[in-house]
Amino acid sequence: QVQLVESGGGLVQAGGSLRLSCVASGSIFSINAMGWYRQAPGKQRELVAAVTNGGSTNYADSVKDRFTISRDNAKNTVYLQMNSLKPEDTAVYYCNAARYYSTSLQYDYWGQGTQVTVSS
Repeated sequence: QVQLVESGGGLVQAGGSLRLSCVASGSIFSINAMGWYRQAPGKQRELVAAVTNGGSTNYADSVKDRFTISRDNAKNTVYLQMNSLKPEDTAVYYCNAARYYSTSLQYDYWGQGTQVTVSS
């Protein structure tokens, strides 16, 4: 089992910045990718950004050049730096820790979510 605890959400004006943090604990040796997803009211959960153990990153087109995902392996923490925030970034943001075999998802874990609200 892996436990994920997110922090850093809040209310910010458009154009502002926030940094989300996700601390992982438990059987993290089994995890080879971590990421952030978000879900806005009435919409499906979507991938925002992900990073593999090897450091490869992947971003949704809507956040490229504005958001940066990073990880601190010594602290078992993954971060999402969000700059130039827009009202459409408003959502609950979830941390995800996953185990992939090649490109197939074997299993994953989710945090409880943190609310990000961007006012216009």
